[in-house]
Amino acid sequence: MPTDERSTTERPADVKLAVELIGRTDHGRVATSMRALPFLAFARHIVVDGRILLRMPRSCGYHHACAGSVVAYGTDNLSSARRGESLWSVQVVGRCEPVEPTAAEVELFGPAPRLVDGEPFEPVYLGIAPRFSSVHSTDGGLERRFQHLL
Repeated sequence: MPTDERSTTERPADVKLAVELIGRTDHGRVATSMRALPFLAFARHIVVDGRILLRMPRSCGYHHACAGSVVAYGTDNLSSARRGESLWSVQVVGRCEPVEPTAAEVELFGPAPRLVDGEPFEPVYLGIAPRFSSVHSTDGGLERRFQHLL
């Protein structure tokens, strides 16, 4: 039975496709555990040399649960797909570590919010080196669009 789902532990092309799709969006959610419970946090991201760099608000403290852990990071086009465009959802899994971005990388993130939950925004930067990925799509749109990667 044909499927539009791909998961990988061995195919670099699948991770490359996942990272390319993540690069088409600005925000996503990082999943980790906090006090032994599953937890999701929002983040702004950019893709640099196959790595996912995250910018998160320090005031929320979520970075403490992510740094040094294996996390999942995901995004999708579910709310931004144009009429007739296939839908997709992607996640990568990898070790998350604090990073000090270059000035050029900080600029790629674009303007930061002034406030988060009423607190002045102070950024924390994390990096994820994807090891595994999953990509789901509707109507075979990804196969046609990204055949060169598959």
